[in-house]
Amino acid sequence: MAIEITQILQDFATIMIIAAIMTIISYKLKQPLILGYIGAGIIIGPHTPPFSFISNIEVLNLFAEIGIILLLFTVGMEFPIRNLKKIGKRATVITIAEQIGTLIAGFYAGQALGFSFYDSIFMAVALSVSSTVVIMKVLEELKILRDEASNLTLGILIIEDIIILSIFALLHSTTVTGNISIMEIIVPIAISIAFIAGVLIIGSRTIPRLVDFVARTNQSDVLVVAVLGLAFGFAYLSNLLGISVAVGAFFAGVLIAESKSHAVTSILTTPIRDMFVALFFVSVGALMDINLIPVFIVPALLLVGITSVVKFAIVYLTARYQGFNMITSIQTGISLSSSRGGEMSIIVAKGGIDIGVVSSFILPIVGTITLISTFLAPYLIRLGLRLADKDNKENMETQRKDSESKSEGTE
Repeated sequence: MAIEITQILQDFATIMIIAAIMTIISYKLKQPLILGYIGAGIIIGPHTPPFSFISNIEVLNLFAEIGIILLLFTVGMEFPIRNLKKIGKRATVITIAEQIGTLIAGFYAGQALGFSFYDSIFMAVALSVSSTVVIMKVLEELKILRDEASNLTLGILIIEDIIILSIFALLHSTTVTGNISIMEIIVPIAISIAFIAGVLIIGSRTIPRLVDFVARTNQSDVLVVAVLGLAFGFAYLSNLLGISVAVGAFFAGVLIAESKSHAVTSILTTPIRDMFVALFFVSVGALMDINLIPVFIVPALLLVGITSVVKFAIVYLTARYQGFNMITSIQTGISLSSSRGGEMSIIVAKGGIDIGVVSSFILPIVGTITLISTFLAPYLIRLGLRLADKDNKENMETQRKDSESKSEGTE
């Protein structure tokens, strides 16, 4: 036992020291901190020669899972229920449209690359979902988490997770039994809807009051323990129901956003969140075998390019059709198309391999896509902001000239 504790402490110290060095370098170079974390993971990971700096990769994976829960929990605290209701229906329409379009594009891209039928299907499903963790972290770093485009992006990401889990359950049933069961489609969707409805109807009447009651003790440590208990409790419940832990943690944050003390809660939990989120991105880098990148770089880039362009086009056009302005539509489209692959994509690819219907090379391709997308996402989202700002300035200038022309005409 003493040896295990010593190894864990050694691994943890190594991770934090190298991550600190890499993030300082990223900061000095004016690059997103995510890249520093991923770089640290690549350095210490088992796939980087000459040797691995950490002895127990499972511990890092555990910390990474905690990081996902805490990030989505604190993100949820920025989105009160009224914001979700405001964009809920429109986000659902956009999500369904872009999921269908991206699935079709991903499937035919896989077929064109010579993949088998099931390889193409599972690859399409894996690439149809965007990485919630990566996109939310980038939006937070850019300090635009409360913008309308960020609200819409998060709503679509949450719905995407639910749809992907339902599709994955259907694929699992179909490939294992050979039959398409209607219940396999209905049950996951019904459970997800029931969970969200329960959170919004029952939870909104009890959880905010509970948090305010605890806050009145004026004991910050008690408040932190209580809200973290809610975060992990909701994550555990959603996991039991077959829903992503990120969804449960997010809605725990949404409920706390309804309390009067949510601002204090957010400040208290942010440092804890930051540490574990850093470990998540370090784990992404550590699990990537950079030696495989040259082997899979061509199909990975083709798949990323095709699915990203299709997703952007559908999100932009559907958002405009749903009444969102051009700036919001551009930002949302680029944010969602910037990060192909991610935690849910890896789960889908690995699940297909585990049931024996998907080729083993699909997972490293998805891993390569995840690595490429995670590196590119901060730059693409920044590009989206610049394009939107440029378009906004051009519109304002046009309006100004039109106003001046009208004034001159009146005179």
